[in-house]
Amino acid sequence: MRESRPQRLPDQPPADPPELVRGGGVAAWRQIVDGLEADIAAGRLEPGDRLPAETQLAERFGVNRHTVRRALGVLASRGLVRATQGRGTFVEARPLPYPIGPRTRFTEIVSAAGRQASGELIASGPVPADAWAADRLGIAAGDPVLRLLTLRAADGTPIALATNVFPLPRFERLEALYRETQSLTPAYAALGIRDYRRLATAISARAVSPEEAAMLDLVPGRTALVVDNVNVDEAGVRIQATRALFPADRVELKVEG
Repeated sequence: MRESRPQRLPDQPPADPPELVRGGGVAAWRQIVDGLEADIAAGRLEPGDRLPAETQLAERFGVNRHTVRRALGVLASRGLVRATQGRGTFVEARPLPYPIGPRTRFTEIVSAAGRQASGELIASGPVPADAWAADRLGIAAGDPVLRLLTLRAADGTPIALATNVFPLPRFERLEALYRETQSLTPAYAALGIRDYRRLATAISARAVSPEEAAMLDLVPGRTALVVDNVNVDEAGVRIQATRALFPADRVELKVEG
């Protein structure tokens, strides 16, 4: 259970703001970045806090909204804040410790960190296995697989955008079960798979696409960690291949033996 803390009003400034230095050679937007970054570092703005609206920040610092928008863009590119359409700009949560081991379970990892796990099924359906899926599942290219595109979050912040593939016809019921449970572990249990483990994991990194950035609430071009893995059932049969994108500043991956 997370400890509660006093809640600040959504648009209440965290402290008396420093005056901008005019004519000192440091651009106003840069001083705003430094001021808000200092508020975050000192805990005056905490993870999950909503920043004042652009108009309020402009009034606070005595600048126009364009200058504020530029400053917020820099903070977002550093992973310090996240702009959410229709809700405002929020201080990013601290990176989530994410151990990767033989039995990696997203919900358990998020819950152990004192945060609330959630998931969303974005797209699903049978497709022919491409070369990547065929290689990892040990099947022929073109064989039918079930593809699930999922978005997992911690306290409402997107953590992982994952493409998951499962061999058919064995997992033809999995889509309906996942929609019902929003988690693979109980869905597998309903199919008689009581335990499963990770056979292999590979980690790389790349910039996200504009579409991926939109789903992950990231600034386009930000770096994501790419985690490829294969899961097997109790008999060692390959049952799942996953390629997941983790925003690099939202997780701390730790590979365990």
